[in-house]
Amino acid sequence: MTDNEWLAEQFEEHRTHLRAVAYRMLGSVSEADDAVQEAWLRLSRSDPDEIDNLGGWLTTVVARVSLNVLRSRRAKREEPLDLRIPEPIIDRTDGTDPEHEALLADSVGLALLVVLETLNPAERLAFVLHDMFAVPFDEIAPIVGRSPTAARQLASRARRRVQGERAVPDADLDTQRKILDAWFAAAREGNFEALVAVLDPDVVLRADLGPGGFRELRGPEAIASQATTYARLGLDARPALINGTIGTVSMLDGEPFSVGAFTITGGKIVAIDILADPDRLRRLDLTVLDD
Repeated sequence: MTDNEWLAEQFEEHRTHLRAVAYRMLGSVSEADDAVQEAWLRLSRSDPDEIDNLGGWLTTVVARVSLNVLRSRRAKREEPLDLRIPEPIIDRTDGTDPEHEALLADSVGLALLVVLETLNPAERLAFVLHDMFAVPFDEIAPIVGRSPTAARQLASRARRRVQGERAVPDADLDTQRKILDAWFAAAREGNFEALVAVLDPDVVLRADLGPGGFRELRGPEAIASQATTYARLGLDARPALINGTIGTVSMLDGEPFSVGAFTITGGKIVAIDILADPDRLRRLDLTVLDD
């Protein structure tokens, strides 16, 4: 085995972990894969004998690349507080693709990724590396150019934001399906009271419309009214797992109309996250839902 083959073999052992780090950082599978590829390119140009901890070194490289992408993305936004729905990972309701399982471990639902989008890049990096991958703050600090104490404070602020949004769903998919079935049945019937009954009092709906902007609704009454309006469009709503939680892929006249993820906690819908950007929908691979 040549040195390069040995190095490639060692890198492949870390690829799954690196993709998971990058996806949590960037909310995009394609950008995560780009970050991992950049880590390989940098490794191939480095002297392995000077790397004491290959896993830690690669994680740091991926984190730095992801941080640069986040900063560039933020700088390009016309409005600093503009949000977007991250790229969803779509599976059939009968099970998650094994390749997706590592990306979705630790309840990385779409709602959590949306909340991470509200953090500044340094906060997101500190939270992802420390809270999700147990990277010590003294290793995070040089990546963000702060002291370990400041890095700890970044993660703490991010943690409070995440906990405040209740972004982690119940684990029981059967219960999730029952709640979602009740939601759609009430929407089809135009039963406003039944719609409100399955919504948490602090429910939030977030919709990424692409060129149409980002829309947010809060409260059961406002969201139930929106649901009855959409029910009249005649959408073909196909059940799916969206980032490991129950959701739908809706079609209109044979074309993707939206992807919706429902976060259900304590038997109530606490968040609905909808990607309805036509350009981004066209780039999703929806063949997994074909019979």
